Amino acid sequence: MKTMTCRDLGGPCTLEHQGTTADQVIKAQDRHLRDAVKAGDASHAAARDEMKGRWRHPKQSMDWYNGVKRAYADLPAA
Repeated sequence: MKTMTCRDLGGPCTLEHQGTTADQVIKAQDRHLRDAVKAGDASHAAARDEMKGRWRHPKQSMDWYNGVKRAYADLPAA
């Protein structure tokens, strides 16, 4: 199990997401951004829009995704 923060994934806060894979952490971040924006947290709106728009640009999205996977792999196991 490893931990990355919202900020590590491009968001504005230090909420920690844990998972046994980078994909689990990314999905947790997506849920967090969606829930935060739905609750009216404007500070997360830009990160949520970026997350949603990222997949419209496959090259950029793969660069981000591979970067997160590398960062996750480099983390020590908790």
